[in-house]
Amino acid sequence: MDENLLNDVVAAALKAGADAAEAVGAERRSLSINVRMGDLEEVEREESRDLGLRVFVGRRQATVSGSDISPEARGKLVERAVAMARLAPEDPYAGLGDPDQLARGPLPDLDLYDPAEPSPEALEDKARIAEAAARAVPTVTNSDGASGSWSSARWTMVTSAGFTGVHRASGFSIGASAIAGGQDGMETGYDGRSVRWQSDLPSPESLGAEAGRRAAARLGARKIASTTAPVIFENRLAASLMGPLIGAISGPAIARGTSFLKGKLSQQVFAKGISITDEPHRVRGLGSSPFDDEGVENRRTEIIADGVLTTWLLNTSSAKQLGLTTTGHASRGLAGPPGVGPSNLTFQPGDRDRAQMMKDAGSGLVVTSMFGPSLNGNTGDWSVGCSGFWFEGGELAYPVSEITVAGNLIDIYARVVPGSDLEIRGSANAPSLMIDALAIAGR
Repeated sequence: MDENLLNDVVAAALKAGADAAEAVGAERRSLSINVRMGDLEEVEREESRDLGLRVFVGRRQATVSGSDISPEARGKLVERAVAMARLAPEDPYAGLGDPDQLARGPLPDLDLYDPAEPSPEALEDKARIAEAAARAVPTVTNSDGASGSWSSARWTMVTSAGFTGVHRASGFSIGASAIAGGQDGMETGYDGRSVRWQSDLPSPESLGAEAGRRAAARLGARKIASTTAPVIFENRLAASLMGPLIGAISGPAIARGTSFLKGKLSQQVFAKGISITDEPHRVRGLGSSPFDDEGVENRRTEIIADGVLTTWLLNTSSAKQLGLTTTGHASRGLAGPPGVGPSNLTFQPGDRDRAQMMKDAGSGLVVTSMFGPSLNGNTGDWSVGCSGFWFEGGELAYPVSEITVAGNLIDIYARVVPGSDLEIRGSANAPSLMIDALAIAGR
């Protein structure tokens, strides 16, 4: 969206009585193709152009958004925002990012935008190839389909504090889902990948074959008796263990006192040697951005250093509440004030691969899928439904299903051991993670 248009919106808000204002514009184009059983199933194309406005009247704020950016619609948007702000309750911590903390040029070149725009036919071909590879795996009897997609987005922000920034990114993805069948029932398997540049995508053949392999490997899944045993979370999903961590160290949760990690700042939370980083400037990263969503300068943060919790994740508002300085972790959409979120999270790897971890543990559970997590945010008590594989003698023995693993995350984090098999697949990544003993609820 044109920066001049956003500057006009901000100026109009100030003229209408706002003391400060922030306008954001989002432009998006996307194309998605789905196939199933070799036939084209769905084609979806999107083109959108949206405007968001946040205004402040004293310590009162309001946020509005709309997709009509005509002069008349923009005028009504401004009027509505200022009127809403005047009626809003006072928030002593409301305000724009501190001018001294705003990102100033030149902004880092993160190589997030690939100008190539694939045709519908090209995306359909990739989806067909992925599905065919999945269906070619022995014991795969059906398909949940395959997809190919592309998107292009441009995010522009202008504030009355003097910040102007543009963030442009593209996305390409391929995915396939297979169904394997046999005397023991049916199982599903999925594989997919999303990247910023088309050339970074794995081949559709490899993705489809892996989806089929994962489905076939699940055939014959058993239920097991409840027990306590070592548990290894596969690297594809191990990053899910960082989700509760991020929620627990977000500024708003700390300010409300609703975090199981409150009071743990600068304390040992993980074992020595453990490092978890957040890297907003990772080249071609799916979570990368040259500035945060308040225009504040962002930078690499070692959230966990040698096992010690080093920081809360803060935006301007939560930083003021806690008497601290924003860490550049503001995250927002078009509507609503900024929240808090990470960029590219990485649980740094250890020195043992998964096979060695299994050998050292002897017997236990490898978790390959999780669903229905439950968390008590105040205490850290956590449980999640799982399926995966039981291993014995350091080797995979048989697939298992319909189980739940549970524990307290303060205890789990203190005992988690990372493997060496880190693979960057998304905006949150981890190697396989092992806990030496977890409660497993089965039959």
